[in-house]
Amino acid sequence: MATPSFTLPLELTGVFKEFKKPVDVQAYLDATPYSPEDRNRCPINVVKDRLAHCLDGGLFGALGLRYLGYLPLIVDLQSDEGLDDDHVLAIYQQNGLWGAVAKSNFSGLRLREPVFRTLRELAMSYFEDYFNVDGVKSLRYYTIPLDLTRLDKFNWMSEDSGVDVIEQLLKHRGKTTLIPREAVALFNRVDELSYQAGMLGVNQAGLYKPRN
Repeated sequence: MATPSFTLPLELTGVFKEFKKPVDVQAYLDATPYSPEDRNRCPINVVKDRLAHCLDGGLFGALGLRYLGYLPLIVDLQSDEGLDDDHVLAIYQQNGLWGAVAKSNFSGLRLREPVFRTLRELAMSYFEDYFNVDGVKSLRYYTIPLDLTRLDKFNWMSEDSGVDVIEQLLKHRGKTTLIPREAVALFNRVDELSYQAGMLGVNQAGLYKPRN
């Protein structure tokens, strides 16, 4: 489904005119350093500061997809409280299949090609790469998709305060359980090769410190 027409902020036109397909949006996010700051950035400030964490990148990605004609949808991958940080995906459908773009401190939590029949399949594709600094595989849930067109009134494209609103909405949004509790007890730790691959290029200052 194509997104309704919208007005892209003028400050973003120079960057967005280079986007021809979702992988171009991902490439821009990949070239943007990961922000370890406890601050949310709207897409304009992502471009201005050339910094983004996963929420910033998720909204930037959703806006990039919107520019390309997709609905600006985000999904939040979540862990148990205190175990790991969450992770925001900008998702889209192509030929009835789901894909995603994302900004992450971890190399394995970024682009997904549109090959997944359901959102659950898409979310589960992140399972092996979703681990905390202790090597615990920590993905547990994903939220109901959030259509950002309904939140344009908060000016999330151009004001950080709009991103703050979206962050709170995601924290309280309904979610689907991915992993049965009985399965969690049998998990192996991430093997050393996968751990090193996932941590490639990581910003140490931006790593979540587990409380469990």
